[in-house]
Amino acid sequence: MTTPHKKTSNKSLKKIAAITMARNDDFFLTRWIKYYGDEIGTENLYIYLDGTDQKIPKNAGTAHITKLPHNDMSRAAGDKYRIGKMNELAHDLLKTYDIVIGCDCDEFLIVDPNTGKSLSEYLSDIKIKNTVSGLGLDVGQNMKCEKTLNTRAPLLTQREYALLSTRYTKPVVKNAPLNWGSGFHSISGHNFHIDKNLYLLHFGAVDMQMLEHKAAARGTDWLNHLRRRGNGTINATTNMAPRGEKWLKIARFIQTFTRPIYAMDKPSMMGIKRVVKIPSRFKKSNV
Repeated sequence: MTTPHKKTSNKSLKKIAAITMARNDDFFLTRWIKYYGDEIGTENLYIYLDGTDQKIPKNAGTAHITKLPHNDMSRAAGDKYRIGKMNELAHDLLKTYDIVIGCDCDEFLIVDPNTGKSLSEYLSDIKIKNTVSGLGLDVGQNMKCEKTLNTRAPLLTQREYALLSTRYTKPVVKNAPLNWGSGFHSISGHNFHIDKNLYLLHFGAVDMQMLEHKAAARGTDWLNHLRRRGNGTINATTNMAPRGEKWLKIARFIQTFTRPIYAMDKPSMMGIKRVVKIPSRFKKSNV
């Protein structure tokens, strides 16, 4: 892999890298490269492809891509392996970068457009105490009013609803060589710092047809299960009445001050489940 770039001498912007690991997910990985490349520079993207058979996305450009041999593992073992590779990479990059963003390729960290700042400008301006999180928004298709995804158009021009999700309020930004837990969901021994203007949007349930295709590839039983039970996020965004923007502030407050007893290093919503309408200005993020 190419040697990481050295820290910039520009005092106004910090040197930021973004990292991810993907397998058989060209749809989201291509968009991940486009989004983070526009925000921090494609040359500051570091991607592990899980499998030497994996194709490099056409828009990879100057991104640093490493293909790793694929090994079939249980879900738990696979999660542990992947986050181990991500932690090793982040630790190495933090020798030359000020900040590292780590997330899955279907997750996009955006800054509220009301700030008037880009993601790199905002992260350079705020004080980061080891890590910082955006409020988690699990974007789902509303089957009553939203069509099958147009894969050539921006995602947020086609989807307006999200489930407030502690699962995606992740400490994806760090400026110290600390270890993420599986899936980037936590950093053991360190509290959450949920920024008032950052949001982590997860798009794994952005389209039911896409989920059906993935389930069919895994086998008939998976597809039948999905058709019987549906998808939890899509069920919520389809059937729950959406709440207004004030719930973003409410959720941030709850998640800042409450923790589940079984996982004190993760945020809690105290059992409250809410779907919100995504502020229309978020479309300016071009996700």
